[in-house]
Amino acid sequence: MLGLAPTATTTPTIAKNRLLCISGRVQPVLFSGFSLPRSRSITVFLHLCGLISTQSRLRRRQIPISIQEAQSPFTASGSKQSLISLFDKKDLAFLGKGLQSLGYSIISTGGTASSLENEGVSVTKVEQLTCFPKMVLDGHVKTLHPNMHGGILARRDKKHHMEALNKHGIRTFDVVVVNLYPFYDEVSSGGIEFKDGIENIYIGGLAMIRAATKDWKQNHKDVLVVVDSQDYSTLLEFLQGNQDDQLFRRKLAWKAFQHVASYDSAVSEWLWKQTEGDKFPPSLTIPLSLKSSLRYGENPHQKSVFYVDKSLSEVNVGGIATAIQRYGKEMSYNNYLDADAAWNCVSEFTNPTCVKVKHTNPCGVASHDDILEAYRLAVKADPVSALGGIVAFNIEGDEVPI
Repeated sequence: MLGLAPTATTTPTIAKNRLLCISGRVQPVLFSGFSLPRSRSITVFLHLCGLISTQSRLRRRQIPISIQEAQSPFTASGSKQSLISLFDKKDLAFLGKGLQSLGYSIISTGGTASSLENEGVSVTKVEQLTCFPKMVLDGHVKTLHPNMHGGILARRDKKHHMEALNKHGIRTFDVVVVNLYPFYDEVSSGGIEFKDGIENIYIGGLAMIRAATKDWKQNHKDVLVVVDSQDYSTLLEFLQGNQDDQLFRRKLAWKAFQHVASYDSAVSEWLWKQTEGDKFPPSLTIPLSLKSSLRYGENPHQKSVFYVDKSLSEVNVGGIATAIQRYGKEMSYNNYLDADAAWNCVSEFTNPTCVKVKHTNPCGVASHDDILEAYRLAVKADPVSALGGIVAFNIEGDEVPI
């Protein structure tokens, strides 16, 4: 609430297209939605953002209040607006400059805002919208505010939603770009304390992604959500062309939900491990990441792809999923099955060993100090089945067996 001492010539008026910065000896405060007469000295009552004064106190302390106008429209249907909050700031400058060139105003948080400003991109900080200092609760609640989520979740096809935004001076967001704390990397690096792991669980970012992702369906063509820097170029091209491609929006929404789901699965797995150790959990979500397409499935007429298990329990375990194909044609489903069987079998031995596998069954196994001799012995065990099979060694060799 903002009030003026009544006089014959000073009557406050509501003007939705004015942003006022009010400052004096008191802490600077940002106001939106008011237009005040241009006067060098007026009596102002402040009861906003936790700053409270009374008329008598202002007079007694003789605090001068200055009014400065800034041309920044704060209406629900104002200029295009984007929200950027990133931990991984890869290609941030490219994104910020691109959005700015397309006429988008940029709202940003903490380090993201500082990085954009250093690149010469004009930024409005989140705390200027919320009137809530970012340092409160170590910054954990800086985006958990109606001025943020109202602008994301409001449905523009609902009149009462837009009226509510206008009444409270909240602008809608058209683009939301967020990525999360690297929880997976932090807890998989080893040696992290429980309190540090908990600190890496992102709250505000997850909430913004979910809000923006939910909104793409309800508002159809209002909010775009981006969680991957690889989509920045495509996003800018889409916005520049003023396109209305619902499949593109749907793909971004899917990627955002998948990003959040993978993040949550890592948190869930880690918390169970911290609580119950090696016990089997009553339910389990496994995050899988596409590695490659395969030539065919178990049979030639079937399609097949290869996914890598990104569970925390699989970190540094090794195996065929982490193998690098150096040369040769694309692997098939059966090639991977045989390779996995060969890897697991040869890993059982400590001496230099060679294993030959065909159709997931070992058809020759031999150990020898000379790894080439071990290979020859493994082939001799069943030279017929060895044809077209998979060969695995448990040590590196200097020569290629023929």
